[in-house]
Amino acid sequence: MSTINTGVNQLESKVGGLTVGGRVHSLSAWFVLALRLMMGYAFAYSGFTKIAAAEPFSAGGYLANVAATNGNPLAGLFAWMGSTPWFVEFANVAVPWGELLIGLGLLVGAVVRLAAFFGALMMLMFYFGNWDIAHGLINGDFAYMLVFLAVAAFGAGRILGLDAYIEQYEIGGAALVERFPVLEYVLG
Repeated sequence: MSTINTGVNQLESKVGGLTVGGRVHSLSAWFVLALRLMMGYAFAYSGFTKIAAAEPFSAGGYLANVAATNGNPLAGLFAWMGSTPWFVEFANVAVPWGELLIGLGLLVGAVVRLAAFFGALMMLMFYFGNWDIAHGLINGDFAYMLVFLAVAAFGAGRILGLDAYIEQYEIGGAALVERFPVLEYVLG
């Protein structure tokens, strides 16, 4: 005879008076791990190829020209970013190194929530930079942003990742996340 443990494999969240919930399949952990590794590889590879390329990465042309068409709601912001030398220089470093570091964090499962937050932020900027609603509001950039948010929400760094160990590291007889609860927002 089997018994059901109601706390296992259950999801529930309350936001603004609305409650959603459900049961997850036992294989869900593998799919969350697969999402983390897929995005980690994609970002690490993209960042590495930009850093190792024969020509230095340059975001200036993309920032200045990409958002000028298709009624992009952030066209003015992208034009400003592309015409502001210090921002272009910042993007020239932040994009390739950010992609590489986000990817490596996801691959090893360390500071996954922080990495996923910045990955989602980059994908949001790519979503608006690549604005094209000819086929609807949802595109690959938007979908990848949601994958990053799912990786963060599910605490994917705890699944065969270093975050599981980092969170339990003891300082003064208490686990790191017990001593510093704010770390739950960057680890996991």
